[in-house]
Amino acid sequence: MRAQDSAIASSPIAVGSHRGTSFGTVQAALAVTVFSLTFPATAWGLEGFGPWSLVAVRSVLAALIAGACLLVLRVPPPARAHWPGLVVVAGGVVIGFPLLTTLALQTSTTAHAAVVVGLLPLTTALASALRMGHRPSRTFWTAAVVGAAEVLAFTVQQSGGALTTADACLFAALLVCAAGYTEGGRLARVMPGWQVIGWALVLCLPIGVPAAALALAQEPVRLTAHSVTGLVWVAAGSQFLGLVVWYRGMAAIGIPKASQLQLAQPLLTLVWSVLLLGEQLTPAAPLTAAAVLVCIAVTQRARG
Repeated sequence: MRAQDSAIASSPIAVGSHRGTSFGTVQAALAVTVFSLTFPATAWGLEGFGPWSLVAVRSVLAALIAGACLLVLRVPPPARAHWPGLVVVAGGVVIGFPLLTTLALQTSTTAHAAVVVGLLPLTTALASALRMGHRPSRTFWTAAVVGAAEVLAFTVQQSGGALTTADACLFAALLVCAAGYTEGGRLARVMPGWQVIGWALVLCLPIGVPAAALALAQEPVRLTAHSVTGLVWVAAGSQFLGLVVWYRGMAAIGIPKASQLQLAQPLLTLVWSVLLLGEQLTPAAPLTAAAVLVCIAVTQRARG
């Protein structure tokens, strides 16, 4: 029996599956790194754009990039059955999350917002369980809840024990983003991940163009190196390229496990907030980082 198990494990199918899973983990981790720069880039963008202008323009730019890729590669439109899911992706990932987090960053520090959004992995795992019937193991859920509790405790300590209007925006952003991630991960199993976010962005273009024109007419614009760099990053990186590899990673390793890699995102963002924005890192951050990384290791080893 053991010899048979060894033969199966070394077969081309098993090896290919293992390599696919490893590559999926790498892609998801790369996406998390890209996402960790979103809040610092947004803070830079807000130096020259109003919140509504920044969100609308980033959506339009990302949609133009995605549309060009779809056009050049002559990708046919998705099947009619996929459009409702793409609407959820568009509402959660393209519009809802960027808008709510940008509004929050007007009054919240990047570090504080990043830690609140650290609850996204658990929110996504819950949304996945409800939408797709995933049933991860008890070990997985225990590690996920502990990691989320650590992030929440860190958040409360950072804010002095009082939740703000910005926190309300961030918690709402968690819900809509989790829905978008879950639906996007589901669609990425039946169509390429880059096409999922590509069509979701194109779907928002008829709304984004007039919204951008209206917002730019109402909010002052001051083009600086920081504001332009921030806008380009959130549009090309966070809104399109990051989501391309993210959905591919989720399709390869599963939504619950991919979502837990995002527990590292707020901690990476804390590092960027110090290096790029000059924010002060609290003594609790290294301890939280170590504890959260342990939870990540446990969730990645737990079987679904």
